[in-house]
Formats: sequence, structure tokens, C-alpha cells
Amino acid sequence: MAISAWTLLLLAIAGLSETEVALAQVPGPRTRYEPNWASLDQRPLPRWYDEAKVGIFLHYGVYSVPSFGSEWFWTNWKNLRNPEYIQFMQRNYKPDFSYQEFAGQFTAELFNATQWALLFRDSGARYVVLTSKHHDGFTLWPSKSSFGWNSVDVGPKRDIIKELAAAVRKESNLKFGLYYSLFEWFNPLWTDDKLHLLMQQHFVDRKVRPEQMELVQQYLPEIIWSDGDWEAPAKYWRSEEFIAWLYNDSPVRETVVTNDRWGFGTACLHGDFYNCADRFNPGVLQAHKWENAFTLDKTSWGQRFDVTLKDFMTSKEVIKEIVTTVSCNGNVLINVGPTKFGTILPIFEERLRDMGRWLKINGEGIYGSAPWIYQNDTITPNVWYTRRQEASKGSVAVYAFVLDYPYDTNELDIYPLGRDINIFQNVMLTGIDIGTGGDVLNKQSTQVVMLGMEDTKIQWTTDRNKLHIVFPPKNHIDKRGLDFAWTFKITIT
Repeated sequence: MAISAWTLLLLAIAGLSETEVALAQVPGPRTRYEPNWASLDQRPLPRWYDEAKVGIFLHYGVYSVPSFGSEWFWTNWKNLRNPEYIQFMQRNYKPDFSYQEFAGQFTAELFNATQWALLFRDSGARYVVLTSKHHDGFTLWPSKSSFGWNSVDVGPKRDIIKELAAAVRKESNLKFGLYYSLFEWFNPLWTDDKLHLLMQQHFVDRKVRPEQMELVQQYLPEIIWSDGDWEAPAKYWRSEEFIAWLYNDSPVRETVVTNDRWGFGTACLHGDFYNCADRFNPGVLQAHKWENAFTLDKTSWGQRFDVTLKDFMTSKEVIKEIVTTVSCNGNVLINVGPTKFGTILPIFEERLRDMGRWLKINGEGIYGSAPWIYQNDTITPNVWYTRRQEASKGSVAVYAFVLDYPYDTNELDIYPLGRDINIFQNVMLTGIDIGTGGDVLNKQSTQVVMLGMEDTKIQWTTDRNKLHIVFPPKNHIDKRGLDFAWTFKITIT
């Protein structure tokens, strides 16, 4: 069970540093976990994941060839008989063309794992998750259980996972993870198990479990991002058994993290971190660690060409998603869909590089941060908070992220301690004795710095819990490249 944000705050009250707080989570002898949720849910979240905050998601596969609609192309065409997909195929392919024939066109001839790894490093991300196998069953490694339907036997004739994992580990400090879909739309073992009302597990025994073990033992992923679970319970998938092996005996047992998609009914209930749903962003503090997986193309995870500019998130929208997620104890996993050629479209690259420039300036308030007592300002809209415990005892740094620039006045009122003064609550949750009279925030106890403008003195005044900030001249801010969201570090002693 991951330590909650509130627990971290209460531990901070005791005067523990960040390192000491982390050590407080580590048991003595290594715990062995039983293959049941009651035991598995007791595992502490590896610290690296909470500190990382930002990850890159990659949906890459045969569906990148038609590049139409979404990565659900095959089932939308053949199962759901979607008229748009049928028309697309009639207009562009011969009458008897099969989905399997797309695999030969999945060439990845321009795929350069080093270029990808360097881009992800420059984006400011701290981990990357690649689809090892999506719902069509095509694997990006030479799976022993997927003969003739993998990236080495057909298409690229390359082990995509091996190349990317090696490049990421060589060129960056990012953690490498793998997505794995449990079910496959058209696999006969799966459809036969369903016909037998899931009373047999031939698909799990002969396909799922061998591939899961193969991926972990060969590529050492530190994130196992499970999906495609919703048509069967966790007992059918034998998920608890697999996770117990991950935590107890796998080569990544000390650092691996898992999400919550392990069978219907497990979402938002079990796992090192919760996804709950695609693009999940509740906007309020969550006690359990969670992740907001979202797409730069607003509707598709896989790359597609039936798009216009309005279908893509702007860089400002991406930064807003990061800030609002991290403020509420979440991580972001930002999806990019590469092309069939193995390239990442310039619009995706631009968004990632904009994100990297922003994080280079403002990442101090993102990486390794914890939720503040208030996630967003209760009076001034579009101001969100995080905090860090300072090295010196009795001092805390609060980061105020301003998402909307005050163009009319160049000034802003914020309330980092809330609308109303509650001395007892503020002392208990911050560990700071703010007193009972006069200004709560004052020149003796408070320092205000704008990230990216550290050499510029910020003009500010207070009225009890209200902090009035005057921004530096906008031309000075623009010259420093500050954009999308503006961050003030408020250090309180």
C-alpha cells in the first residue's frame, strides 16, 4: 500500500527530512507477499516512481500502418463493422485485404532508438512505457508464443523493445517500462476460453503467462502497465500470482511498479498506482498514488493521419495537465503515437520539447514534490500548489503554479494557507508555528522567488493569509522563456 500524501505531511511534522521519511517506509528484512490482494496491497510504493512525476507512453504497432481512427482499427473494422472503417478499406485496399497484411507494411525503416531516447530525455520525463503487445496480439519482440506475429518475424525484422530499452538506459536516467494487453481480440485460445465461460485458462497458460515472464526476465522493465483486463476477473488472469512473483522473486522485485488493470473490478482498488480510467484527472487529492495517462492526440493513442490541428493538445494544455495532476498526488503518462516508419511527428516532438523547457525551469516544484495542504487556491482560480520540505528543520517551500497570466494588472492575490485562518490545522499540517496575530505571512518568516527569475527581487505584500504578488515586467519574463505556467516558490519558516 503506497504511503498517502497526508501521511507524508504528518511525518514531516515530526521533523523528518525527505530521506528520513523514505527510510521510514522501508521494512527491515525483505517482506514476502502472498498471492492475494490483502497481502499485495501492503507493499510500499518504490520511492522512484513517486518522485518521477512525468512519463512518456508509446503506442506503436501494426495499427500504425493504416493510421486511421485509432489503435482499435482491427476490431472497429471487423467486429464493430464501423462504416467509416469499412469505407476507408474499400477506398484504399483490395477487397480481400486482411489486417495481417498490414504487418508487412509495418517497416519501421526510420526507427532510431537513440533519437527517441534523447527526445524523451530532453522532454523532462523520468520514465517511458512502450506497448509490448496491444489488443491485436502483435508483439514488438520475438515472443516465443507469437510465432509469425511479431516484429522480428514480420515487418521491421527488429526487436523494438530490446533496441529502445538499451538506448533509454544508455542515453538517459529514465526508467524503462512495458505495457502489456492481457486479452487479444481474435486469438482463438482467448475466444475459446470465453466460449467455455472462462472455466478453462488455456489462453493464460499458453500465451499470457509465458509472455509476461519472458518480458520481465529478458528486458527488466521497472513498470508493468497492464491493460485489456476488463472481460475477465483477476482470478482468470491469475494476476495475484503473477504480481506476487514480481514482488518476491523477479529480477526487478525491488523497483518494479504495477498499475491497477488486472481483471474487472480491480481498477482504483489494487496496484502500486491507480489509473482508474483513461485520462483520469479527478482534480482533488487522492490518498493512493495514481497516474493520469493521456494522449497528445486528444482521441487516439495510436498515430493517425485523419487529424487536424484542433485534435492535438497545446503545450499550455499539457503543462496544465501536469500541474493539476501532480498537485493532487498523481503522475502523468503522456502518450505519443509513432508512425509506421519509426518516426515521431514534429507536432509531438514540439510538445515534448516545450514540456522539457518548462520543466527545466519549473521542475523544482514538480519532481520529488508532495501535495500541499490545499491543492488549488480557494479564491483565485487556476493557481495550484505543491510543496517540498526544506533541508533546514522547520522550513517548508510551497510552489504556487499560476496557469493564467494576469495580463491586465501584472499582479495577483493568492492564498496558500487557505481562505480562513485555522491556526491549529495549519500547525498540524505544515509543522510551522504561524502565530495567532498580525500577518501570517510576513517579511521575517516568508521569502518569495519566481522560478526562472531568481536574480530578480519579487515585490510582494501580505494581509494575514493573503499574499499579493507583483510580477516582474512581462518583457523580462518573456526574455527568460517563461511560458505556459509561472511558478512562485514561497519559503515559510
